[in-house]
Amino acid sequence: MPRVTRRTALATAAAAALATPSLVPAADPSAGPPVPPTDRPLFGAQLWRLPNGLTVVLVESRRAPVVAQYLFYAVGGGEDPPGRSGVAHFLEHMMFKGSRNVPSGAFSQAVAREGGHDNAFTSRDVTAYFQHVEASRLPLIMEMEADRVAGATLGAEEFEAERNVILEERRLRTDSNPRARFREAFEAALWGPQHWHGRPIIGWAEEIRAITLDDLRGFYARWYAPENAVLVVAGDVREAEFRRLVETHYGAIPARAAPRRDRAPAPPAAHEPRLVRRDPGVREAAYARAWMAPTLTAGETRHAYALEVLAHLLGGGQGSRLHRALVETGLAVGAGAGYDSDALGAGSFSVFATPRREVAPDRLERAADDVVKRLLDEGPGEAEVARAIRQLTAGALLALDSLGAAPRMIGGTLAIGLPLEAVEHWPARLRAVTRAQVAEAARAVLASAPDTTGWLLPADAPAGSVRG
Repeated sequence: MPRVTRRTALATAAAAALATPSLVPAADPSAGPPVPPTDRPLFGAQLWRLPNGLTVVLVESRRAPVVAQYLFYAVGGGEDPPGRSGVAHFLEHMMFKGSRNVPSGAFSQAVAREGGHDNAFTSRDVTAYFQHVEASRLPLIMEMEADRVAGATLGAEEFEAERNVILEERRLRTDSNPRARFREAFEAALWGPQHWHGRPIIGWAEEIRAITLDDLRGFYARWYAPENAVLVVAGDVREAEFRRLVETHYGAIPARAAPRRDRAPAPPAAHEPRLVRRDPGVREAAYARAWMAPTLTAGETRHAYALEVLAHLLGGGQGSRLHRALVETGLAVGAGAGYDSDALGAGSFSVFATPRREVAPDRLERAADDVVKRLLDEGPGEAEVARAIRQLTAGALLALDSLGAAPRMIGGTLAIGLPLEAVEHWPARLRAVTRAQVAEAARAVLASAPDTTGWLLPADAPAGSVRG
């Protein structure tokens, strides 16, 4: 599954410093400017830590008699060992194959019997397991999840079958999808195929085949410790009862030391500055350009919030610069921009578009480059900066009505070593961004950072339709 960030969690709701072993971060200047005393926290979450190191967060809500339990581990595809891409994702699958007191498959069956649902996801930064159930069933899912923390079975009898499931997942989602293959190649072109950022989260097929059961067991022993985990529960639960349940089910799990994550920095140049792929399965061309960029945890962190605003005013739907210049003029059927500040290590800032069939790719690329150049030359306008901030922060209010939004946003943020305030006061951080800061961030990334330009073209596209 794609990684869930603050940006994607808010988008879903609208439509419907490096991690330390303790995971309870101190105040960090990268979290943004001081919050005005009148600013109210987004979720009003309570945070504490158990003696074994587990970070615990409670978000109380009385809107409905339901609860969501999310357990985040501060490890993801970015920690896959060299030559073993896909280990974190493979282990996520195997965690459903039983634990000391819960047989293989029984976890999901028990949740389904109670009318709830459960799942998991692996991103580059985290691996998370979650359940949504009726509020009175919280003790059940806590007991089962704690058993999985204390000792997943990881037996040999289901290992090869699950490898085949993952390889089939890769064939369906990536190998048989030209656009997915292109996205994978594009990331590798920017970062390099063996940089932690350039490897696919599901893994390269040949490396998935090379993963051993000992690889998974070693990864589990190294990273799946209470000290390296964040438990977030949201919904209709009272604090006193919740604390008792947490102590009962999670407090007895033995403490274990967890390693510090140490990711390679961004490379000094793009591995492949230009990527052009032709594919017989493609009927419509696709354009993308991405720059290496700082985040709240790496590089010039002071630019992170301004880059969020920049991405929205450049490509945040109707009214954005790319939409006006490419879609409204008839050059493209769609265009946008993307950036996530809440990532561990270096990140990327991207723009993308799908040209109309009759539009030559070179023409669209020149128009997209002109949008970027004009922004750099003239800077953003006060009105468009204010509009971008207003639209971005409006999603924060919608997140309050989504049961899963708070756990996903909070758990993902804490697991990469950022403080709780980075979520609770995110709207205030954005509202503090100025036009000058957006202009400075644009120059720092779009004018000088390493970048890659990519095109996915139909196989019969004219040879001169795009340079490279």
